[in-house]
Amino acid sequence: MTARGLRVAIFADEAGWHTRQLQAALRLRGAVGRCVDLADCHVDTTAAWHGLVIPGFGRELPDAAIVRGIAAGSFEQVTKRLGVLHALRELGVPVYNDARAIERSVDKSMTSLLLQAARVPAPPTWATESAAQAQRIVMRESAAGHALVLKPLFGSQGKGLQRIGCIDGTHHPLPPLQQVDGRLAYLQRFVPPQGVPGFDWRVLVVGGRAATAMRRVSEHWVHNVAQGARCVAAPLTPALAQAAEAAAAALGMDYAGVDLMPSAQGIVVLEVNGVAAWRGLQRVTSFNIAQALVADLIDRRLAQAVVRRA
Repeated sequence: MTARGLRVAIFADEAGWHTRQLQAALRLRGAVGRCVDLADCHVDTTAAWHGLVIPGFGRELPDAAIVRGIAAGSFEQVTKRLGVLHALRELGVPVYNDARAIERSVDKSMTSLLLQAARVPAPPTWATESAAQAQRIVMRESAAGHALVLKPLFGSQGKGLQRIGCIDGTHHPLPPLQQVDGRLAYLQRFVPPQGVPGFDWRVLVVGGRAATAMRRVSEHWVHNVAQGARCVAAPLTPALAQAAEAAAAALGMDYAGVDLMPSAQGIVVLEVNGVAAWRGLQRVTSFNIAQALVADLIDRRLAQAVVRRA
């Protein structure tokens, strides 16, 4: 599909390497990418027929949008920002990934439910606001010799993770929920490393197809690049690709960074990232990832929108 003259909103709470990569990839297709903070967008039903104000686009809507980041804020602020993305989708603007997909992936409990419903292998997981119920889960798992990872329900880059339960034969108790972000327990059974040092995989899925993979290698049990893990190129095996593609499909993602681990039972999916960073992955990938994302947006999503309008 021709993209010359297309105006694309790149929604990001800060400009940086990723937004520059996307802008360069759009320029190669003859399109223009403008960075916009969703916090600066607002509703004004007197401003235009569609009722949205997107800075840099005047009274018009962008031809498409790429979501690169949504700033943290109050419940009301985040609801408004997601509402802008929902409105763009309803107005026929392709949003990559759209608000529904981002909501599914940001909420780890919803991710777990959708993976379970799609029969995608993942570690046993629990989410509860009841301190007593959470305590019973931890005690039961610990008695069976399992460790658990206590994760923030909304979180990324490996921040705020705690390992509890049975660790090296010693019981580590659940902290009081008053000290936990969100005051609820999202618990996932710890998947022990299959070797030393340990690793997990990050697989990038674009347009429903696994595109590239890497190992994130670390002596620490947290394997996020932001926490010091090393990026190592990894072959994209059929089993790895199938698991990542199934996870992305379960959440309805245009593109996704899927985190997976080897286990005694086979490959399991840990998380699905709907606003995935790819700087570390780019270092070990031979093709330009931003160009692949832009190509999928233009040649698949925008083309689908044109067909629907016709």
